[in-house]
Amino acid sequence: MIIDAHIHLDQYEKDAQNKILSTLNEHQVEALITVSFNLESCLQNRAFSMLDTRAKPAYGFHPEQDIPTQMEIDQLFSWMEQHKDEMVAVGEVGLPYYKKLENNGLLDYKPYMRLLERFIEFAVECDKPIVLHAVYEDAALACDLLEKHRLTKAHFHWFKGDQPTVKRMIRNGYYISVTPDVLYENEIQQLVKRYPLELMMVETDGPWPFEGPFANQMTEPKMIHQSIVKIAELKEQPVEKTKRTLYENTKRFYNI
Repeated sequence: MIIDAHIHLDQYEKDAQNKILSTLNEHQVEALITVSFNLESCLQNRAFSMLDTRAKPAYGFHPEQDIPTQMEIDQLFSWMEQHKDEMVAVGEVGLPYYKKLENNGLLDYKPYMRLLERFIEFAVECDKPIVLHAVYEDAALACDLLEKHRLTKAHFHWFKGDQPTVKRMIRNGYYISVTPDVLYENEIQQLVKRYPLELMMVETDGPWPFEGPFANQMTEPKMIHQSIVKIAELKEQPVEKTKRTLYENTKRFYNI
């Protein structure tokens, strides 16, 4: 069996959601970590988990959007406090790297840093893992906050970053997850070679579309099987051993 460690199930069309959930057993998918975009997304992911226990919800606020009002932030945290026992993690949260690029680097990071720190504090209080959207130079900023609050159960999804940050994350025991672009993206392949398999998971980040052998296809958890074959090749490990390690890593990290 496999586990999709990061998917935006609520962002799919209804028919696609039904198809994904109805074919999990067929594709040997045990569970989905369904990350949230905002409060409305949290509500939808909670509803999925109530209907199908294989959908494991994480609650948070995706950083690649405008900062909400203080009232909206307080409302989100109040709701998360009420439903903290249902969630497997705080997420997806982080910093707006791509939004910054779209604004030619002119973006006030202070409110995003404050919000991320509040999510980290909340994760510590609730004793929950955290799912991070923090790439390139933003990853170092996230590491600063994680270290400040001594939060070690951190999952950097679809991570990209420089060598010093990679070494720092490995030293701290932070996890990464690998998407299907490992089949054709050299940057991801090199990261897989460097990062310990024991600190790795696999994800789709669906419905985000992929290229290469997945061009013009709807992103589905079944694609992870091909990712695992490629990871095994890059790590020079047997496929079944690689699959078992990735599976056990995800089970242990998310306590599912």
